[in-house]
Amino acid sequence: MNKVEMTVNGKPVSGEVEGRQLLVEFLREDLGLTGTHVGCDTSQCGACVVHMDGKAVKSCTMFALEAMNADVITIEGQAAEDGTLNTIQQAFQDHHGLQCGYCTPGMVMSAAALLRDNPKPSEAEIRQYLEGNLCRCTGYHNIIRAILAASGQEVAPMEVE
Repeated sequence: MNKVEMTVNGKPVSGEVEGRQLLVEFLREDLGLTGTHVGCDTSQCGACVVHMDGKAVKSCTMFALEAMNADVITIEGQAAEDGTLNTIQQAFQDHHGLQCGYCTPGMVMSAAALLRDNPKPSEAEIRQYLEGNLCRCTGYHNIIRAILAASGQEVAPMEVE
């Protein structure tokens, strides 16, 4: 067993981990932060995206020890302490950017990283950035609308057939 220490959502945490324990397992099982989802275990779906030292990373393909002394932000760290949703989370709700919700934590975390680096992305830039995140329910249309809205850009009304 190895001791690991990091800051998660602004709070110092530590634990004993085996060398092979994944960061997503440490977050979910040891810290009880179950908002970070395990979807594929192969780095294909993006449900496990967290931010480590300001970069979006897939926590299912990182060892917990790789996050030693890092600053990690999970989906639980996005809302305010009183539970108020942040701008991106609220946009996902307002623009129906989720259905089953399984991919949503990873989508929100990826969107946050995108908007930090590119505050006003085009639809094409959003689509390209989200290539590492899979959603089986929404068809992505409303996710893209939500990210555009979160960036403060005008979002066309939904077409109803």
